[in-house]
Amino acid sequence: MAMKDGEVFGTTQAGDQVRRFTIRGGGLTANIIGLGAIIQDLRLAGHDAPLVLGYDRFEPYETDRAFFGAVVGRFANRIRDGRFTIAGKRYQSERNFLDKHTLHGGSEGYSHRPWTVSLHGRDFVTLTLHDPDGTMGFPGALDVTCTYRLKIPGTLSIEMTATSEEPTLCNLAQHSYFNLDDGGAGDILDHRLMLNAGAYTPVDGEMIPTGAVKPVDGTPFDFRQARPLRMETEGEQLPYDLNFCLAPTRGPLRQASWAQGASSGVEMEVWTTEPGLQLYTGQYLQPSLSGLDGRHYKAFSGFCLEAQVWPDAPNRPYFPQATLWPGQIYHQVTEYRFRLP
Repeated sequence: MAMKDGEVFGTTQAGDQVRRFTIRGGGLTANIIGLGAIIQDLRLAGHDAPLVLGYDRFEPYETDRAFFGAVVGRFANRIRDGRFTIAGKRYQSERNFLDKHTLHGGSEGYSHRPWTVSLHGRDFVTLTLHDPDGTMGFPGALDVTCTYRLKIPGTLSIEMTATSEEPTLCNLAQHSYFNLDDGGAGDILDHRLMLNAGAYTPVDGEMIPTGAVKPVDGTPFDFRQARPLRMETEGEQLPYDLNFCLAPTRGPLRQASWAQGASSGVEMEVWTTEPGLQLYTGQYLQPSLSGLDGRHYKAFSGFCLEAQVWPDAPNRPYFPQATLWPGQIYHQVTEYRFRLP
């Protein structure tokens, strides 16, 4: 099989062949699949376990609702009631979360669609997606490009661009789950985490931002100094699923966070252009079918750091905005940089 074509990884229920592409560079090896632009596996030379959660086989990805390794869109995270207004026009997107709100672009969001591989080299792969006007209730056709590139030293770079000929929303995020110790056989609660965020957006009981922007001072959300994710109240681990405020707008590439595995000492930095970073500690993960190398994942087996525009931004005009206008180019760069101890 020619390298350019990848290898057949599986076939969707609709009959589409899904291919897997392997890229190498900077001490990293990544497997990317055409469904959902998913990072199926990621390895660092000198560290035995995978760095991410994933499945060895294709079938679980079709029914997966944890968004393992996927690019989520057209709007990452949540939109209250699936309602938003652009240029005076009101829209209703599919309500796939609690049957009330939109999550990660709806039930047929980008994580569950076949992408096209347009370019593939030794250390990079570029995938494209055409999202037709009106899909999941979002206006305007969106043309999306995602390039994964492995660079020295130990860097997985994700560059995403998008254009539309009508005013629309665009907020994309890479949704990999990381475990820097044992690939998800154990939990991530003793990983140390630092977040360059002095504020966060609190949420209500349905995980929708209240609209407040609160300082992290004196809260369990203060990660400005590196500390373990473990944070127990009355013997129960505090589950994190929250947007941290990095900046008021998209900007130049800057460091958003640092994490370190407790037993491996493997470090990961996240650098991004995005104004927000969602920390999710995987508390809703169900005991899984077989994960990578036969691991069985459970709650807290991996954590996500999703670079994004803040959730429910369309309904909060004072949040960083996700409106994409004709003639504009959406452009996100996010890098996950790994190193051995």
